[in-house]
Amino acid sequence: MGRAHVSTHQLVAGRYRLLEIIQRETNRICWYAEDIGAGDVSRPCLVTQIGLPDDPRATERRTAARLLRTSESMALLCPGRIATVVDAVEEAGTLWTVTEWIDGTPLGELLSEQGTFNYVRAARLGLELLDVLDAAHAEGITHGELSPGQVFVREDQSIVVTGFGLAGATLAPRLTAPAYASPEQARDQRIGPAADLWALGAILYTTVEGRPPFRDRGRPENTLKGVDRLPLRTPMRAGPLAQVVQGLLRKDSRERLTRPVVREALTRALSEDPEAGLASVPAPRLRGTYAAVRPWSPAWSRRTMVAGTALAVVTVAVAVLAATQGLPGGDSGSDAAESPARPPASAASPGESTGGDTGGDSGSPEPTGTPGPTKSASPSPTPTTPSPTPTPSTPATALPPGFHRYHAPEGFSVALPEGWGRLDTDRQGDLAYRIVFGADGDDRTLAVTYSARVGPDPVAVWRDDVEPNLKRSGGYERIGEIRATTYQGREAADMEWTAQADGTRVHTFGRGFLLGEGRSFSLRWTTSDADWEDDANQEALRTFLKTFRPGSD
Repeated sequence: MGRAHVSTHQLVAGRYRLLEIIQRETNRICWYAEDIGAGDVSRPCLVTQIGLPDDPRATERRTAARLLRTSESMALLCPGRIATVVDAVEEAGTLWTVTEWIDGTPLGELLSEQGTFNYVRAARLGLELLDVLDAAHAEGITHGELSPGQVFVREDQSIVVTGFGLAGATLAPRLTAPAYASPEQARDQRIGPAADLWALGAILYTTVEGRPPFRDRGRPENTLKGVDRLPLRTPMRAGPLAQVVQGLLRKDSRERLTRPVVREALTRALSEDPEAGLASVPAPRLRGTYAAVRPWSPAWSRRTMVAGTALAVVTVAVAVLAATQGLPGGDSGSDAAESPARPPASAASPGESTGGDTGGDSGSPEPTGTPGPTKSASPSPTPTTPSPTPTPSTPATALPPGFHRYHAPEGFSVALPEGWGRLDTDRQGDLAYRIVFGADGDDRTLAVTYSARVGPDPVAVWRDDVEPNLKRSGGYERIGEIRATTYQGREAADMEWTAQADGTRVHTFGRGFLLGEGRSFSLRWTTSDADWEDDANQEALRTFLKTFRPGSD
């Protein structure tokens, strides 16, 4: 795990110099550091920074001593699998733990770099973790803070676990990574080995699905409330691990699978066809893919800056999520269903109809057989999913003056302003395409992007695949939060931002929505920021959202 030395010149306990952040989790930062107090030669080490909560009974807190004692016991039980803690210091409400250098990568970082695991690799990881938990639980030790950030993976796929001794050291139900807390921790109840089994299930879920079973909601108390109250979204890529993951993630700790049952299930998964498991391994998460659409290249114009990013995002999403098996349909446990949001106020007018075929945030069901992109009439390869014949019950949408309906040979339609047509078309074989619409002399654009392989969470696509690339363009600023919503009865998410392009501040509203079976569309409407609130621009955005149809109508 090579790291560049970027010194912060900050010393912890007068001897540990922080050099570079290796990984972040909620209320936890892991640093690559060097120990300069061990003689003439400095030695590499890991320093973990954890914020301690305000505790009215601080006199009873012995966090550092407890952590050192528990870690020492676990190191004797599982030599080579537990990080050796060499120091622990409390300073100004912060706990700093120092461990010997681990020649491995935090699991969370590994997933970020390489994408999700296939079920065979996930099962092997699960068995390694289970060995550590077996040893701990046999001695009455509960980890209580297990998460992807507490698990380091070596090159030979063996693991090293950190964080033993944190649970119970303060009055807080969970110090770090609340998204991996058990429901009993969320309720601030007494915990035991069942809490670690829940965390094991949550880690397995994350390795195969690419996200935790319950997302982080900013404030720890909000995250814990979601863990306790929200239903679990069914895992879609777990294969033979699906039942064991769901069995570990039962809200009632008494109903969770026992360690022997979990071990048998994970071992059985290893005996499944390994080729089938390897077939589900996504391509590495190649951040360099974005280099194909570099905002500093000579050909980079205002229009291609706005729309070109869309195809780069699709390219990365396809590479990362090529193994998507399917998408949950109308799962009441999804984050999108839990807190539906409307488009920005500028995208919906008061009194606007949301029923029938408007394409607004109605959440009304579509006719049987979700329309999908049809095979292109052009010689270029495009998605080949046929679209059904519209039913008589689908009412026609009246177009406002100055708009005409455009039918794309790729298999979608949308109302465009008069004089508008295709400015640019870009394809990635059968998996993705991007079409930019506009007109000469008009700086506004609408970009329509299709992908045949995306993940099951539209919010995560904007956050994890789109936004990192946008930040590389000049002056990017997101407006508000990424909002989970519904669109034509489908899971969707909205994001709005501004950026600098050719000396002009531009403003973009994006909506991405899922079609099912790994397919998705996104719409991006871009104008100059100064003209964003113009009535004509807002009317155009409303019309696009009302009239877009993923399939010929």
